[in-house]
Amino acid sequence: MIRIVYVNGEYVREEEAKVSIFDRGFLFADGVYEVTSVLGGKLIDFEGHFVRLTRSLSELQMVNPITSEDLLKVHRELVQKNSVVEGLVYLQVTRGVADRDFAFPDDISPTVVMFTQEKSMSESPLAQRGMKVISIDDQRWGRCDIKTVQLLYPCMGKMMAVASGADDAWMVHDGKVTEGTSNNAYIVKDDTIITRELSNDILHGITRAAVLRFANEAQMTVEERNFSIEEAKNADEAFITSASTFVMPVVNIDGVDVGTGKPGKIAARLREIYLEETLKTAI
Repeated sequence: MIRIVYVNGEYVREEEAKVSIFDRGFLFADGVYEVTSVLGGKLIDFEGHFVRLTRSLSELQMVNPITSEDLLKVHRELVQKNSVVEGLVYLQVTRGVADRDFAFPDDISPTVVMFTQEKSMSESPLAQRGMKVISIDDQRWGRCDIKTVQLLYPCMGKMMAVASGADDAWMVHDGKVTEGTSNNAYIVKDDTIITRELSNDILHGITRAAVLRFANEAQMTVEERNFSIEEAKNADEAFITSASTFVMPVVNIDGVDVGTGKPGKIAARLREIYLEETLKTAI
């Protein structure tokens, strides 16, 4: 099946999609993105992703070129055109096309592209066996709260993990875990869920917000604070959250088993609750 993608207001076959070589997203990584999950052909947490998109654009002095209503229509159209039952919708907005110059003009139109990816997520074998992660230095720029397309270091971190026989890397700054290459990080100790507090150091995860809300509703104890890799290794369990993995247990850090070395009960329960509750509000 040939995939249909969206480029600046048009639906085209993927091999026909083109963006200028002078697009600032290509030249400077001057753009932002969002990834929305699709389950049962419906969108998960769409509104949260739109709110974060608007914030990211504002932080980069970019105007949002599309309304929430129109963006929802495009998401739904792409899901329908590509017959996506389970997977992802990727959205990227760049500042637009201009001759190469570090200083950006204020009279250019943003570039908007979107595409779908089919992916089995709800029935993940990795959720059954758990992830292995390694720790690496966090060498990203200082505004990790903006969801920009400059993802080279997270890509390098992911490849470091793969080369080590692990699934992902947790980044560490000043001795404390910030986040994974594309996810928020958590540990559990004495039935308390611990995760880094929101700041410029981490992405304000949409799945993170939902999972912490569900944890509070289930009367689980949540503590938002920094934690070290050593603390994580000595935790009872660990997990990550993201739009593409939901809640995913972590069973090994730097070669050391976390807890029993198997997925923990709290991560498993949160994954179950997340899937149940988000499907109720999917659109």
